[in-house]
Amino acid sequence: MSSATMIDDFATRVKAEGAGLISAWIGIPDPMFVNHLAQEAFDAVVLDMQHGMWDMASAANGIAQGRLAGKPVVARIPVGAFATASRLLDAGAAGIIAPMINSVADAEALVKATKYPPVGERSWGPTLAMNHSGLSGPDYLATANEKTVSIAMIETRVALEAADEILRVEGLDGVFIGPSDLSIALSNGAKLAPDTADMDAVLKHLVARCRAHGKFACVFGSNGERAGELLKMGFQFVIAGADTQQLRAGAASAIAAARSVQKS
Repeated sequence: MSSATMIDDFATRVKAEGAGLISAWIGIPDPMFVNHLAQEAFDAVVLDMQHGMWDMASAANGIAQGRLAGKPVVARIPVGAFATASRLLDAGAAGIIAPMINSVADAEALVKATKYPPVGERSWGPTLAMNHSGLSGPDYLATANEKTVSIAMIETRVALEAADEILRVEGLDGVFIGPSDLSIALSNGAKLAPDTADMDAVLKHLVARCRAHGKFACVFGSNGERAGELLKMGFQFVIAGADTQQLRAGAASAIAAARSVQKS
């Protein structure tokens, strides 16, 4: 599969049952980080604008670096930043992850900003997206609703309770589970426990509800091993740890190797 096909068919690929896509997750606001990690065998890159330090200009450059390296770039917007979601799609993002979607109204607001009529009310202006894809205006308009994905995060008790209603929203393509926030919410703030048997039961339930509604399921995995477990669980799109974790783990491994040789 060519690089252009990987990017342009991202929506089709992630929606396929058993897709098994693994994505990088980048909060450090440097487009070159995108370029470097996109050279690895990740299927996509996510820019974290909620807890990471990306702004609109750096994110647009990060999206371009992802495309240059042949990988689709998805952006997680700050809470409620639906206008930013539309601009990121204009810049060529393959999809949007929206945090703290707690209700049907929240999900509908996401769809309104990210899908063109008749599904939503996205405003026209995808200059960079057309440049990246090579599509004409009419062709981009005709395909954008299908080729870009809108993903709602379920990470609170109220969102979990409303999951079926959220999943019924027309134009919503999938959900992304935040196990850390969800574990905090379900324990009433008592613990951070994203990788436990109790959380696994919740995750399996949500995968089943996604299947029932014909939506795809995404999730954050704390590391590569956990990502593999989540893929086996049925998630179609998983994160294999964050950039900062991978950077520090790589540095720690190199230092340990150097000290080991020094002492041998």
